[in-house]
Amino acid sequence: MPGQKIETGHQDVVHDVAMDYYGKRIATASSDNTIKIIGVTNSGSQHLATLTGHQGPVWQVAWAHPKFGSLLASCSYDGKAPRELGVCLACGSSDGNISVYMAGPDGGWEKSRIDQAHPVGVTSVSWAPATAPGALVGTGLLDPVQKLASGGCDNTVKVWKFENGTWRLDCFPALSMHNDWVRDVSWAPNLGLPKSTIASASQDGKVIIWTSLKEGDQWNGKVLKDFKTPVWRVSWSLTGNILAVADGENNVTLWKEALDGEWQQVTTVD
Repeated sequence: MPGQKIETGHQDVVHDVAMDYYGKRIATASSDNTIKIIGVTNSGSQHLATLTGHQGPVWQVAWAHPKFGSLLASCSYDGKAPRELGVCLACGSSDGNISVYMAGPDGGWEKSRIDQAHPVGVTSVSWAPATAPGALVGTGLLDPVQKLASGGCDNTVKVWKFENGTWRLDCFPALSMHNDWVRDVSWAPNLGLPKSTIASASQDGKVIIWTSLKEGDQWNGKVLKDFKTPVWRVSWSLTGNILAVADGENNVTLWKEALDGEWQQVTTVD
């Protein structure tokens, strides 16, 4: 797959890159304490803005859905996750906790916390699709669901559900096929179908695909591949059928599930 090199203008390591819903802008997070917004087209790229709200290395960025406007969330080693930059924001910390901010009807923010979600440190969080599993085919609830997946330094993936004003663990036991830190988790868009899917990437070199066939079912894990090198990021396409994997050898590969349930590499991104 042909690609283009984008000069970000950062003065230090780039930790994360997120493309907006329409694929026209990317946000980059760096150890130089800044976020860069870059416009991208088939013919090239253009620097649009530099955001300087953090006092420490910026670890991750995420765009909100465009129905909320042009909103971006970020988190940093300074311990801050700017509230004004998101509608519903979850952030994990090395103290083992997950903090969740939800926009209230009065314009304020309601904060909740999952204490000791991963006691030795949270490395990643990912929201579940707001559409309830099965809603498209009439087997799910009509009300939106609030769930998230998290990965941690305890080598596990956990699923959490917000219910009756509190967060509770929604998978028993924790998902534990990795044997080293879970570096990233990504919940696939499900478009209202009953099946839920989460991808996890680990320091152990493995990417695991976790699936639950319907609400309330157990999660089952399947190794997509052992990359023999730490895997840093996994990210789904908007339709949830293509998975991008970034590994420690500077490779980005795209994967798709075949009709027989096996995962096949589609291409390598140069």
